[in-house]
Amino acid sequence: MQFQSYWHDTAPPFAEAAKGPVEGHYDVAVIGAGFTGLAAARQLAKAGVKVVVLEAERVGWGASGRNGGHLNNGLAHSFLAAKSALGTERAVALYRAFDDSIDTIEAIIAEEGIDCSFRRAGKLKLASKPQHFEAIARNFEAVHREVDPDTALLTANELKSEVGSPFHGAMLSKKSAMMHMGRYVVGLAAAAVRHGATIFEQAAVAAHRQGNGRHSLETARGTVTADHVLVATGAYTPSLFGYFRRRIISVGSFLIATRPLSDAEIAVTMPGNRTCVTSMNIGNYFRLSPDKRLIFGGRARFSATSDQRSDAKSGDILRASLAEIFPQLAGVEIDYCWGGLVDMTKDRYPRAGYVDGVWYAMGYSGHGAQLSTHLGMIMADAIMGKAERNPVKGLEWPAVPGHFGKPWFLPMVGLYYKTLDLFK
Repeated sequence: MQFQSYWHDTAPPFAEAAKGPVEGHYDVAVIGAGFTGLAAARQLAKAGVKVVVLEAERVGWGASGRNGGHLNNGLAHSFLAAKSALGTERAVALYRAFDDSIDTIEAIIAEEGIDCSFRRAGKLKLASKPQHFEAIARNFEAVHREVDPDTALLTANELKSEVGSPFHGAMLSKKSAMMHMGRYVVGLAAAAVRHGATIFEQAAVAAHRQGNGRHSLETARGTVTADHVLVATGAYTPSLFGYFRRRIISVGSFLIATRPLSDAEIAVTMPGNRTCVTSMNIGNYFRLSPDKRLIFGGRARFSATSDQRSDAKSGDILRASLAEIFPQLAGVEIDYCWGGLVDMTKDRYPRAGYVDGVWYAMGYSGHGAQLSTHLGMIMADAIMGKAERNPVKGLEWPAVPGHFGKPWFLPMVGLYYKTLDLFK
């Protein structure tokens, strides 16, 4: 078993990173070479803006290469909950932004010729308990009527042709998609460079200074200056950006990938070949990879480390969950085990805008693979003074009390949700 991201290991290397010292003046400096930062850089470069991307590790190293490979439309919350919290107009706008996000990704893939196995698979929100199906059905009625008629409600019997596990029904969101995240992020980076962007890897920003309408960003490889800065670092935001560190909760997310499954094994586990997510608070999500592996993820731990022994424990937890959902795969070999951080906000809604002299987009709360490309482009347009399209503009973002970067309270949060899952 390899303790590395399947997406990283099965994608071509990014070969267009800039060599030599980090130096020069740019119109815009983007911090972070994930989906958000790269999409913004591509959009800016296409418009003739001189843009540099500073990446602490390598392209796609963070959440963009450590996720489940889902491009699910809809919200992290139920639509009914979003309406209650945000109001109908904002909830509808945000829901549609997720729809637009998948359209945006599909268009970029076609325009740039990115080979990443994109497919409109549809997503199943699976009811783990009978009472969960009742809640899913209520939410479906509102979604189908008010914002997304491209949805369906499936009974437990109808699910038998979709998933080889006895769930109690599901909501099907037909616009949802999947792709190979590693090949997409490398293709997106290469496209940004083709359009004129400069990307520096291994260039962590160690200092940020502002003055006279100009930013200075210092790295171990040198310093650049820029008129504008976009922070697109999510859960990996450095401590020098304290405003975001007090508002972003970095939560661990873990995945395993099986060996390639036979057609017979697929027929009794995932015949529908869609993206799937269960309805538990600490649930699981899964899909088939382009080479027929089952990629199975969940919140095995709420924190993440680079310790292989800890990752192995997370892998064991996920293996047990996989066997519980799919006992027919209980003894299947696991080829990959990996983890990473998800940038959560307290209310699990994303945030994007302008604060303390910098632009930003983050807080995707486990739904960033689809929204980040779109929101990165929207923020690039905002930097260029184009029409306002930010679906979360003006959404209040209070700091988390007692939180200054390290989420010490996560074990208690995990215990709370585990207890909730026992009784609800």
